[in-house]
Parts: sequence; structure tokens; C-alpha cells
Amino acid sequence: MIQPKAKRKPETLTIHNDSRIDNYFWLKDRENLEVIAYLNAENAYGVEKMKHTKAFQEKLYKEIVDRFAQNDMSVPYFYNKYWYITRFEEGFEYPIHARKYTSLESPEEILLDVNGLAKGFSYYTIAGRSISPDNNIMAYGVDTVSRRLYTLHFKNLTTGEYLQETIPNTSGGAVWASDNKTIFYTLKDTETLRTHKIMRHVLGTAVNDDICVYEELDETFVCGVGKTKSEKYLLIGSHSTISTEYRFLPADNPTGDWQIFEPRQRDHEYSINHSEDTFYILTNWQAKNFRLMTVQWTMDNGQLSTKKAHWQELIPHRDDVLLEGFDVFKKYLVLSERKEGLTKLCIIEDLGRVTDDEKSKIQNPKSKIHYIPFDEEVYMSYTGTNPEYDTDILRIGYSSMTTPSTVYDYNMQTRTFNQLKQEAVLDATFDPKNYLSKRVYATAEDGVKVPISLVYNKKMFKKNKNPLMLYAYGSYGHSIDPSFSSARLSLLNRGFVFAIAHIRGGQELGRAWYDDGKLLKKKNTFTDFIACGDVLVKEGYAAKNKLCAMGGSAGGLLIGAVINLRPEMWRAVIAAVPFVDVVSTMLDETIPLTTGEFDEWGNPKNEEYYHYMKSYSPYDNVTAKKYPPMLITTGLHDSQVQYWEPAKWIAKLRELRTNKRAPLYMFCNMETGHGGASGRFERFKETAMEYAFMMDMCDVMNS
Repeated sequence: MIQPKAKRKPETLTIHNDSRIDNYFWLKDRENLEVIAYLNAENAYGVEKMKHTKAFQEKLYKEIVDRFAQNDMSVPYFYNKYWYITRFEEGFEYPIHARKYTSLESPEEILLDVNGLAKGFSYYTIAGRSISPDNNIMAYGVDTVSRRLYTLHFKNLTTGEYLQETIPNTSGGAVWASDNKTIFYTLKDTETLRTHKIMRHVLGTAVNDDICVYEELDETFVCGVGKTKSEKYLLIGSHSTISTEYRFLPADNPTGDWQIFEPRQRDHEYSINHSEDTFYILTNWQAKNFRLMTVQWTMDNGQLSTKKAHWQELIPHRDDVLLEGFDVFKKYLVLSERKEGLTKLCIIEDLGRVTDDEKSKIQNPKSKIHYIPFDEEVYMSYTGTNPEYDTDILRIGYSSMTTPSTVYDYNMQTRTFNQLKQEAVLDATFDPKNYLSKRVYATAEDGVKVPISLVYNKKMFKKNKNPLMLYAYGSYGHSIDPSFSSARLSLLNRGFVFAIAHIRGGQELGRAWYDDGKLLKKKNTFTDFIACGDVLVKEGYAAKNKLCAMGGSAGGLLIGAVINLRPEMWRAVIAAVPFVDVVSTMLDETIPLTTGEFDEWGNPKNEEYYHYMKSYSPYDNVTAKKYPPMLITTGLHDSQVQYWEPAKWIAKLRELRTNKRAPLYMFCNMETGHGGASGRFERFKETAMEYAFMMDMCDVMNS
């Protein structure tokens, strides 16, 4: 079958007296039948060239799905008189959301059976379920396109009736005022998909009569609405990459005036919660790695004030610890911290009476401060759903690259664990003891040590012989934690080593780790990844000719950049929904997400940022050279990275690469967007395809 060949229709793009010729600019028109024909041609070509793997893909898919319990249920949590449960039934792709009144022994009340609702749709997802304080009405968002534009629906939980009123073009969630009839929701711009308005709606009234209570006019910001844990206050948050601003309003006064908590200031990020008579503030004000502060109502010029001049420090800044989050209970404060790339949970008792001396006795059994202990070298931990305020019990989650996801109730007073559930792995051959997880380090170009988490099957490992898949993200300060994947066993059991490179641009080693991998330091992300690949080969975790790479979205940008820098290094690469046309996308403010990301990538209307971006943008730097075998995925309705970026990229790669016969495939899902398929197991078909491609390239497909 002949490789697809997109027509060359040169478009000259000029700014800062610099011109770029884009031969495939025309692929941006989603309504153009010629564009659709090209995408279908790429799909058909990929299917044809990978047809020898079809049976293997089906085997992998069945293998992956068979590891999961078909009848499965979440760990119930209690909130406002009800136990809430999500469960799956054998033979169905979608969840059933249910609740039980006061006791788990009570009859089940089905809130939503998504299997029935999803009938007739190729894509269907629900977001933002929220129930009125009197437990009678549920609001929820529905997306049937995968564009992340949700329509709000309402259900009367007393009668089971679905209300006729709907609200389109929202972010999917709704927040209830205390009167059980007023909701606040976030409206999206249908072109840019920016959340820009907070609306007030009263049940039973026309949507056209909804009141805009806040509009975010700064196009570099997005906004959202929420509620404090105390449920006393409604919150409107406005966020950019490096700045935050909150407004608050008593939940029992939905038509009142919103008050600014602390005005926005460039480079100041903060978040707030409320308990008793105190607001808690997580802030980077004079604290790069964040600190925790408090404020009570204070008179300022005759008015009650929450401005930072009145804030009191509770948890100080630490150079070696990133304070990522916190949760407040009546008798406890729980801190989520990150140190040396690992998440740690710190419990503080009797908050107001902890002395500086006690703070130095972290592990003393009698101390009022302690860390929840975990035994493994590499792991992730996190706080789960904890809506109750007056309790000694903390719901937490734990996982590692060898330990399936586990949910515990941790007694903060007795410091004991109660395991509630561990993800079932329905494979008689699975034994965590057969796998080894560890941490190694690479040395970056500038001497910085970059951590790598890896895992392999001990029975399959032979030094210098194994294929290795190296994964990373490296943007937005998003840290990739070393967690368990049941699907990944299909790689490990065939001899693959799996490694996560904790490169700069993430936040694994604190805020500075993020700052050193964005804007005019973005190239550190790419050279860190290459350094990780080099050390994994040098230390024998990967065979020199079987080093593979994978990344998605901004991680797809990473993949595109490193194959331009070191194409010979990789046996094969996978770029999922890749952000590769950086300059053109960041110059087009009509594209979703662009304006809100100038502080992440830079604004190319500034000449310095333009030239820096152009120097690494994967699409702009494709040249005549040998490129590794590649599998690229995208979705026609992708809201985060538009389909035309990978489409243009593969067209240019086909045109310029010198090894024309090397595998180069793109699959564009014509029915979904950034997150892929919506069903519970449907998404694993793409996983099976990716694994089959990687194993085929590494000559282990038949094992």
C-alpha cells in the first residue's frame, strides 16, 4: 500500500521579519472534505501496515481486560447521610452511580446508570455530579463529542424524574447554594474553550434568565466555582499559569456580593479552604515551594478583611519540600508534601498547640506531628475522598510500580491502617515479588541529577539485553508518580523494562524543578530526557538498540523534540495526541488553551520567545534525516491539542525523512478527542495497539 501523501499548499507565515513556509497549513480546516479524506487515508494505511499485528493486538487487549474484575465497586464514602458508591457490572462499559441511606445495609438507590444513558452514542462521559444539600436534586454534566463542552442536566432523586431544563456549553460541574435551588456553574467560550463566566441559575427558571456573577476578562486567565470544606462559603477562582485570585460568598446568601479574598498579583499563586472561623491559605508569597498561612476575619478600614497583610504563618517554607496541598479536619491538619520526587503525607494534631520544639520531633511517637510510613523505595501516596470534618479517619490511596492501587482508612489518632481495597489483578501468574522497582539517576548536561523510576520482571531481566520504554511528560509542573499499571504487565512479562524520567518541567523536585523546564529554559526538558535514556543504556537496563520512548500531549512535544535532536537513539517512539506545532499554535489566540499558556511556553509575539520556540518546535525542525519508527495518535475532536498538529507533522515527516520505508503511522480517532474512548475497557484497544507496535519494533511480538 502506498504511503499517504498530503498535498503541498505553501502558506507563508511572517512575524518579526522572519518567514516560515508551512506546506500543510491547509489541514487546519476540519470541515474540508479533502482534510477528512487525508485523515482517513492515514488511518487506512496504518491499519494495513499493522495488519500482521491484528491478532496480537486482540490477544493483548483480552489479556489486559481479563486482569480486571468485571464486577467491580469503588470504596464507599459517607457524605451528608448517604454512602456513595460507583460500580461496574460484567459486560458493560460504563459505571453505575448509586447511594445508600445512612447504612451500607440499606437498599441501593441508583443515581445514574450510565450504560443506559450512553446507548446510541459513540462517545459518552459524565462529569461533575453534585447533589443539593437536602439530597433531592442531582446536577451532572454530559459530553457526547469529547470536546469537553458539557451540557448540565438535572435529576429529581425523590421521583427519579429527569428535569427538562438543561444548560449547554459548561465545564460540567455545578455548585449548590444552601437554599437547594440555586446553582453556580462555569460557562465556556465555544471557540477557545476557555472557562470565562460564572453563572447563577435557579431551578425552574429559564436558562436565558441566568445571571452572570463574574466574567474573567483577562484572556490569560480561566475561572471556576467551588465550595469550602466547611460548606459555609462559595468560591470563585481565577487562575493563570503563575497567578491566582479568589472571591468568596456565604453559601446561604447566593444573591449577595462576592468579596475578593486577595487581589491577583503576578507570580502569586494561592488556594484557600475554610474551617471553623479560620481560612487556610496555601501560598507561594515569599515562599517558592509554598507555605501554609491562616487568616481570621480582621477589620481593615472598617471592613472585614482577608488580605495578606493579616495572614499568619502556620507551616513555613522549606527549601527541600514542596507543599502541594492540605486538608483540614476538626482536630487535624493533613499536608501533602513532595520531597526527593516522592509524595509524603504529614499529620498534625492539635493544630493550635504545636510548638517549634515539637516540630523538630517528627518521628517521635509522642509528637503531635508525624508522617504516614510507607516501606517501598519508589511509590505514590495521596489523600482520597474525605468530606467528613469531625473524624479521626483519613482516607488515603497508595500505589507503587509493583503494588496495585490500594485504599486505606488511616486512623490519625492510633496511627494504624485499615486496608479497604486493593485493585484486583486477575492473573494467576502475578506476584509482586517477581517485579523489582527502583530509583536511578541521570546527570543532565548542566550537572543536575535527574531521577528515574523503573520497574521490570526479575525473571525476564538480563543486563544489556532488554527492550526499555522510557516515558515522561515534563510540563505544567505536573509530576508523574511511580504508580502501578495492570496493563503494563503485558510489557513487563515480555521482557520490557518500563522507566519514568522525572525531568524538569515537572515538579517532582520542587518548584525550581518546574521553573527550570519552561519558558526560555524549556530545552532542559528535552536534554534531561536524553540524559536519562543514555544512562539507562550505559547501566545496562536497556539494550543499546532497543531503547524506546513514549509521551503524550505536552509529552508528545517532548518526543518530537528529542527525535529531532537524537533520532538515532531510539528504536521506536510513540507520540500520543502530541503538541508539536508550537509556534503556530501559540500565535493563534483563537485556538483552545493558547492565551492561558503564555506563561508556560512564552508569547511568540515577543521576538525573544518566538525565536526560542522556533528553535525547538518539533514541526518547524523536521529536516532531511533518518527518523525512528513512529506511531502517532490523535482525535478529530481533540480540545487540548488540535488534530491538525500531528496531521501536519506526519505529512512533513513523510516528505523530508530519508528512510522512507521505516514504519510511520498515524491513527486519528474520528469520534473522540484528547482523552480517547469513553468506555471502561474501550481505551485499552489503543493501549494494545501501542504495545503491539512497540513489541513488533523490538522483535518480541511473538513472545
